[in-house]
Amino acid sequence: MALTPSTMLPLGTPLPFAAIQAALSSGAAQQVSGDPLDLSELGRRPLLVLFICAHCPFVKHIEPELTRLARDFARTKPPQLDVLAISSNSTRTHPQDGPDGLRAQADAHGWRFPYLLDADQQLARAFRAACTPDLFLFSPARPSSDRSAQLPLLVYRGQLDASRPGNDRPLDGADLRRALAALQAGQPVPAEQQPAIGCNIKWHPGEEPDWAR
Repeated sequence: MALTPSTMLPLGTPLPFAAIQAALSSGAAQQVSGDPLDLSELGRRPLLVLFICAHCPFVKHIEPELTRLARDFARTKPPQLDVLAISSNSTRTHPQDGPDGLRAQADAHGWRFPYLLDADQQLARAFRAACTPDLFLFSPARPSSDRSAQLPLLVYRGQLDASRPGNDRPLDGADLRRALAALQAGQPVPAEQQPAIGCNIKWHPGEEPDWAR
């Protein structure tokens, strides 16, 4: 296990919608669990993209808070947050992160948000995701007839909170919840953000991007 921080993608980066659409349409990414992903609705509400997997101890540590977050925001009418989970780990080296493992994880925690398997790892590259977990929060898209002009923009990336396996800090989602509260209140999300720390994404052997080496 290589302890790895987020790359901290620049704030204001647009959601890589075209990459998500292309990966799904080509079959390079497949949805393995959760409610059907409606691309026409993606980004109309705040969007939380989670790079997670089934086996990582850092992901296992935060699973209870991810469940609480999804449940809290699902209770609002209408929902105030969309969640999209992606696993980009190589199933050549980590078959436990294949479709069956991801479905079992989602079922165990009652997750209904869409969960994608990024088989060719293009989505991880599009987000410059580096670790599990790696979190990306996007503001809602601005109304426009031009899809390219209404892409959601990145307002938060980094850690869920300061809790790590064994450090006895509270698992409360404080950092992400603070960003969500600011976004919902129409206030700027504080730009001082701490990187997530976790296991490195398990790239296909010999296919690591330059920035992940």
